[in-house]
Amino acid sequence: MKQLVFATHNKNKLAEVQAILAGKYQVSGLTELGITEEIPENGNSFAENASLKTHYVYERLQLDCFGDDSGLEVEALNQEPGIYSARYSGQGDAANTQLVLQKLQGESNRKARFKTVISLLVDGQEYFFEGQLNGTITHVPRGTGGFGYDPIFQPEGYEITLAEMSMAEKNAISHRALAMKQLLDWLLR
Repeated sequence: MKQLVFATHNKNKLAEVQAILAGKYQVSGLTELGITEEIPENGNSFAENASLKTHYVYERLQLDCFGDDSGLEVEALNQEPGIYSARYSGQGDAANTQLVLQKLQGESNRKARFKTVISLLVDGQEYFFEGQLNGTITHVPRGTGGFGYDPIFQPEGYEITLAEMSMAEKNAISHRALAMKQLLDWLLR
């Protein structure tokens, strides 16, 4: 089975991607390969941050790799938290979620989207893939699955949040799954 390196330390992201690519690729995260330091994400866009990750890994290991940057963009908050989604409050997932809910108090426009941009480096050539999932922000967290903002994100066409879905249900519609499908289609072309 072919091997790919996913430029992440996030165990939740790694598990999602491993489930999506199961049977097609063996996916390793950074920790498994001895890279323990955090890769700086100081780009101005999801694409720049994804690219920073893959170039860092490729230069260190000389292995084909991919990295993503993902985040929540809330329309009423001028697309915040955006590229700062993981560190929005500076205090982790629960605090990030509460900060979004606090900022949306009294706001009727609760439209939001999850966005993922993947950078793939193969033989030194870079390719980009993007996925997006539209939805709304709930008034209270619901569900115990998923991670990050999943408990407050209700996808369009659904009555439940991402955190109320099974991993299989979430992986069928998520922003990351949509970008990963494009990546997989490219890899299997």
